[in-house]
Amino acid sequence: MPRFSIIVPAYQVQSYLGACLDSVLKQSYRDFELIGVDDRSPDGSGEILDTYAAADQRVRVLHLPENVGLGRARNAGIEAATGDYLIFLDSDDTLTEGSLRAIADRLDATGEPEVLVYDYARSYWDERTVRSRDGAAGALRTGVGRAEVFTAADREDILNLLMVAWNKAYRRDFVERNGFRFPAGYYEDTPWTYPVMLSAATIATLDRVVVHYRQRRQGGNILATVSRRHFDVFAQYDLVFAFLQERPELHRWLPLLHKRMVEHCRTIGNHPDRVPPEARKEFFELAAEAERRHRPEGAPALAVGGDWKQRPLGRLARTAGRTVNEIRPVAAKAVAQGLLTTYQAAQRRLPLNPQLALFSSYRYRLPACNPAAIQAKLQELAPEIRSVWVVEAARRKDVPEGLTVVSPGSREYREVASRAAYSVSNVPFADSAPKREGMVYLQTHCGTPVKRMGTDLRDYPAAGSSLSFHAMLRRVDTWDYSLSANHFSSQVWERVYPSDYQNLEYGYPRNDVYSTAGAAEVLAAREELGVKPGQTVLLYAPTTREYRASYRPGLDLARLARTLGPDYVLLNRTHFLDRESPAGYTPVDAPGVIDVSGHPSVERLALAADALITDYSSLMVDYANLDRPIIVFADDWEVYRQTRGTYLDVFSGRPGQSPGATASSEEELTELLRSDEWRSGANAALRSAFRERFCALDDGRAAERVVRTVFLGESTPLPVIPLAERTTAPRPEEL
Repeated sequence: MPRFSIIVPAYQVQSYLGACLDSVLKQSYRDFELIGVDDRSPDGSGEILDTYAAADQRVRVLHLPENVGLGRARNAGIEAATGDYLIFLDSDDTLTEGSLRAIADRLDATGEPEVLVYDYARSYWDERTVRSRDGAAGALRTGVGRAEVFTAADREDILNLLMVAWNKAYRRDFVERNGFRFPAGYYEDTPWTYPVMLSAATIATLDRVVVHYRQRRQGGNILATVSRRHFDVFAQYDLVFAFLQERPELHRWLPLLHKRMVEHCRTIGNHPDRVPPEARKEFFELAAEAERRHRPEGAPALAVGGDWKQRPLGRLARTAGRTVNEIRPVAAKAVAQGLLTTYQAAQRRLPLNPQLALFSSYRYRLPACNPAAIQAKLQELAPEIRSVWVVEAARRKDVPEGLTVVSPGSREYREVASRAAYSVSNVPFADSAPKREGMVYLQTHCGTPVKRMGTDLRDYPAAGSSLSFHAMLRRVDTWDYSLSANHFSSQVWERVYPSDYQNLEYGYPRNDVYSTAGAAEVLAAREELGVKPGQTVLLYAPTTREYRASYRPGLDLARLARTLGPDYVLLNRTHFLDRESPAGYTPVDAPGVIDVSGHPSVERLALAADALITDYSSLMVDYANLDRPIIVFADDWEVYRQTRGTYLDVFSGRPGQSPGATASSEEELTELLRSDEWRSGANAALRSAFRERFCALDDGRAAERVVRTVFLGESTPLPVIPLAERTTAPRPEEL
């Protein structure tokens, strides 16, 4: 029988669950079982739990048949527990290093109390941790005048600590003897914690931060959402008082609980983000009834009325103040730049146009990537919605025919940006046109994150030194939807761009073509480039290097082309940031090399290529959809990992991490290509595992899923065609 049963309910926490489980499994104290409870989570949480269980026998997983909520999910864990003590850990929180050893030692030192109370610290996205006020003030310390083991009657101040389930360890026989269980609904900790603390014959404390309590920037806390579910608090306190009434020895606590209930209800009712404004009067009426119902005999009546700030005048003042605070920095900057003209201001007073959508890609470059694929599908499924692209004036001549275009800063742009109900982009949305209420922002991103992104760049100054993370997160807060290509991407995006958007794990629209293209499209793509029948086409597409002051080619393509001979064609696709760099880039002009850096469609280049040579570019994930060879080539792996950081160890040769053969020098790459090893079965197996991990959703219908959800309002996305059942564009050698 293990010492601890650590119960971790999981629901929509795929971005944080791994860190939570790691914090437990990496503890030096190992005598525990970890019970993960998948509360019918619609994201990848259940799969994550199963992966950990397969790797560590201390992990057991319960998959509940339906979503039952946090309290009842904890109950399922209790029923399955076999440990001496129960510990509840929320799945977005973590245990501090060495905490289980500290708990075990303290339990031994205090004679195995029925409850051990320990401290926590709030942890923030910027890596700040702030210890609880009670812990910082010494509320958990023992010493002069304080017994090591006590009851709540001995130390009433113990009830002033945060009354939650996850800052305590509970002796399991004590829990079972008293039949303690969590109820359904909001505020489920209330009818657990009070009965437990008031019934315990032995309580001890541990003056140590055990839990890092994650403070999400936006979302993640259901108690901070506006809902009638906050009315659950009345039923929860009914349970607490019923427990006390059935036990005469606990009647002495009725006055305190009566006061606590009133204070709690007052706090909920006055909070601007809990009870809906139209229901606040009803809430306080029910609170007054609860106050009368549970008022002990002879006790004075306690007021439960709302604060004036929650009445109409107060709400107006608060809204006005919040609006001024939100608008001030944006408006000041906009006015200073001369962007919020009288015309734009007038347009912003007009209603939004539900038949107007604004698109942009790569900071106003030519239409491309996911936004272009989504716009094409939108035109097909909802032609009544007019699409407008934002493209720099100097590039407008290269925009494909049939697209409506405006240039940033122009009168037309200001009108469209002020009136469009939808905005779609793969990079940050512009500050020059602040989001209006009712607008829908869809962030598609530029690819599966192979290299570090978002808030993770704080530790990589070569890439993140020019970023204002607070400004970045203000922009993230405007997103309504974040598009994800796979489970892996979802976990990264939700963690490095923390906010309250809806994650659309739909696959990447730009990759649809890899499933829909046939032999004609592949042949046409090669013919457009002048490729002769029988030639092997290698697409070389490296990413940029932020740590370098100027562009430096990573490969002598002319020399490689001479070595490989006329049967090979090298396509050179330089990253657009390097291509537009004022210093260093010169198009490659040599026999056997075609510079395609300015080609409008990397997807069409991929269709033409027999293989991809890349380094840390997300293109490797997209190209894996074609099930064609991928070679990872870079001579700066260690430097890049230290200056930019990566999520994948692409040189490891491990399934799911590396997509194929690797080379770290031009000589190695040349030998690899001449030996034909890059086509080997071992590298094909790596590619297969890579596809299974990252391409499971790219079935050719991602754009349609997005359009139907975002623009047409459909709630159920199209089912995904399994990898084994879908078609892929044919390989050139098959034609």
